[in-house]
Amino acid sequence: MPEARVLIADDQADVLEALRLLLKGQGFQLHLARSPAEIVAAVETHEFDALLMDLNYTRDTTSGREGLDLIATIAAVDATLPILVMTAWGSVDGAVEAIRRGARDYIQKPWDNGRLLLTLRTQIDLARALRRSGKLAEANERLAAGGELPRLVAGSRAMESVLRIVERVAPSDASVLITGEHGTGKEVVARWLHAGSLRASRPFIAVNAGALGDGVFESELFGHVKGAFTDARADRIGCFELADGGTLFLDEIANMPAGQQAKLLRVLQTGELHRVGSSKLRKVDVRALAATNAPLAQLTGSGAFREDLLYRLNTVEIHLPPLRERKDDILRLAQHFLQVRSPRYGGKVVEFTPEAERALLGHRWPGNVRELEHVVERALLLASGPAIREEDLVLRAGGSERATAIDDMTLDDAERYLIVRALARANNNVSEAAQRLGLSRSALYRRLARYGLEP
Repeated sequence: MPEARVLIADDQADVLEALRLLLKGQGFQLHLARSPAEIVAAVETHEFDALLMDLNYTRDTTSGREGLDLIATIAAVDATLPILVMTAWGSVDGAVEAIRRGARDYIQKPWDNGRLLLTLRTQIDLARALRRSGKLAEANERLAAGGELPRLVAGSRAMESVLRIVERVAPSDASVLITGEHGTGKEVVARWLHAGSLRASRPFIAVNAGALGDGVFESELFGHVKGAFTDARADRIGCFELADGGTLFLDEIANMPAGQQAKLLRVLQTGELHRVGSSKLRKVDVRALAATNAPLAQLTGSGAFREDLLYRLNTVEIHLPPLRERKDDILRLAQHFLQVRSPRYGGKVVEFTPEAERALLGHRWPGNVRELEHVVERALLLASGPAIREEDLVLRAGGSERATAIDDMTLDDAERYLIVRALARANNNVSEAAQRLGLSRSALYRRLARYGLEP
């Protein structure tokens, strides 16, 4: 098993020494405590895989009351820490009471070495599994939102250098700063860097670092413990711990206030953090990827961004060109988005007319790849045949594309638009889409037939 940290506690020096010799010989890392106060202090400041503790500490007592009362205190500090209790005055009643209060198992002195080691290893394995499942549960929503690895559509000469750098840098642990205008695909590149690394099997956690207010910054990135503040009703794992062993993607990094930059830098440099409301030091191993559309070199010159944080983040810098500089990719990307999105809307629209392709190539794309994706999806909603026409694209002169307002549609177009959007949001579940639209299931089916739509 991986090296485990065990806290052993007893007020008798010979007992501690016997346990130390036994467990050290088995490869455990040990921390010793001789009183309830030392136990609580150790658990509050360090992370352990297990606690092996005596129930009696005050001279001439055999009731185990001190140890029993201590179990609840320790569980309040770290509910995932497996507690194994020991006493020379063991009884069934004492064992039941200790386990009822939160202990995982009960060992009577003098102990059998084989049974003690087996029990300890079993509880450590179980606790590690529970901690992993807790992290997975917390990360589930974030990871699900990311979905599978997005396709990196890049065949133009302007993207050749980007692909070369990604290929070289991905297998390393180097921090990477990804720059470029809004919508150029910075998170897509970050996901490819993660997928090409030795951390690919570990989590990829993305967070909009520039959008975190001071009140939630530390809780979001470092986590908090129950009771740390008014709404902290349970322990919460932060993004750094969720990404432990994997990759943390910090988007919009230039928008972080100076105070947040200092806290972030400390954790990136040391790999150590404290959850809000906890004095326990936790170690994390993450690869940091960051992204910005702002000129960080200028911001450091003006003092708006810490120079030392910039150096920590940009071991390698990858700049993504705007879509207007990679025209060879426009039709590739448009066809890709058409193939991906068309099945959502019945799958009947399969191509662009030549006029539509010319319009796509002639547009300035101020919103870059993200704008192109939105334009293709809207065109799918408005298309009435198997091909997207130029008028379906609704591209504005001068390149400043805006969303089509429902007020400019006919009644039929608006109803069709709302039905398609409701189906998309409901993942093509007709009952859920009908509920969103305030219709009965049969009424929605009649409208689907009317507009030639298939869920």
